[in-house]
Amino acid sequence: MRNPAAGGGRWVDVPPQRLVPWIVTFSQRHGEGTVSRDEAGVTVTFNAADGAAAECHPPFPPLQRAGTQDDGDPAAVTEAIVAHAVADRTVGVLLVRLGGYAVGVFAGSPPQLVSSKTGSRPVHGRSAAGGWSQHRFARRRENQAATALRAAADAAAAIFGPCRLDALVLGGDKRSVAGLRDDPRLASYLGLATGRFLTVPDPRLAVLKETPRSYLAIRIRLTEQEPDGPAPADQVK
Repeated sequence: MRNPAAGGGRWVDVPPQRLVPWIVTFSQRHGEGTVSRDEAGVTVTFNAADGAAAECHPPFPPLQRAGTQDDGDPAAVTEAIVAHAVADRTVGVLLVRLGGYAVGVFAGSPPQLVSSKTGSRPVHGRSAAGGWSQHRFARRRENQAATALRAAADAAAAIFGPCRLDALVLGGDKRSVAGLRDDPRLASYLGLATGRFLTVPDPRLAVLKETPRSYLAIRIRLTEQEPDGPAPADQVK
């Protein structure tokens, strides 16, 4: 199964502009059902007639209610999710991997990159040698890694400083990002971080520019009923 979800089902990322037809197709395939949302406004679940479920996780929770009379209307709720996802926000993006970083601020709807900075610092790989030289190499590598993370923190403080961010999206690799959490200059920004972490390749400007496609997508945990009876002959191996 592609992108399996813990506890069952699989994850599907749907761009906001594709959500309405996606939900329509889901309902046609599985039968009209009901829609519900959690009290925190973090998830909205479309429950189909055949037991299938599409648990939607909109970006930048909480999701505002569609309206007292519309909360049970799948079409109205879907439109509300789309409107929430594409709302005008100022979003900071901080991508960090060991030795490289990309920092940017996106504003408007659709998001436009209004300021950015990227950079890299050499960090040597681990040494297979033993003895004193291995310890010396390890210390050198630690110093290089600290210098690289400091450069990323400097860039983030410089780019985010003039802005009033509504949210922060983190990405790269989690270990490198964790190395920035003790920098007091970034505390207020990291407090705005969303729960969605973007796993990206080496942070470059081209990668940074593509991040809105990921952070605006509606993440859907799709759970479908297993078909009854034996598998068709063409699926039996």
